[in-house]
Amino acid sequence: MIHITTQIAIRENEIREEFIQASGPGGQNVNKVASAVQLRFNVKNSPSLTEDIREKLILIAGKRLSSEGYLIITARRFRDQSKNRADALSRLVKIIRKAAETEKPRIKTRPTSKSKIKRIEAKKHRSGIKRIRKTPLLTEE
Repeated sequence: MIHITTQIAIRENEIREEFIQASGPGGQNVNKVASAVQLRFNVKNSPSLTEDIREKLILIAGKRLSSEGYLIITARRFRDQSKNRADALSRLVKIIRKAAETEKPRIKTRPTSKSKIKRIEAKKHRSGIKRIRKTPLLTEE
């Protein structure tokens, strides 16, 4: 079990890992060792997620979500396969935690009388600047 929050835990069999060859530096092993990790998590059919978390996760995932509903995370930051596995898993946990966060409800407030006066003064000042910039009207004599 992978514990995301106190209420959310994902079973290991819900995550599929595939090892691929990473691009970039690696010396002689770069074309021989599959050190990059491609992690796949089925968001649409996961029994571990509630419906509201699933919807938020789909929005957060964006282009990382495949048409079949899989969240695909590719980790190729390190040369070591085990470090890339840990990196991909931590990124998955971070995304799910972000989706599980609840937004604090907004409390309506009213502007204070001082802030209203300040706003009106700023508008008057700005209109005065614009009035000075205007070309003067030509008066015919």
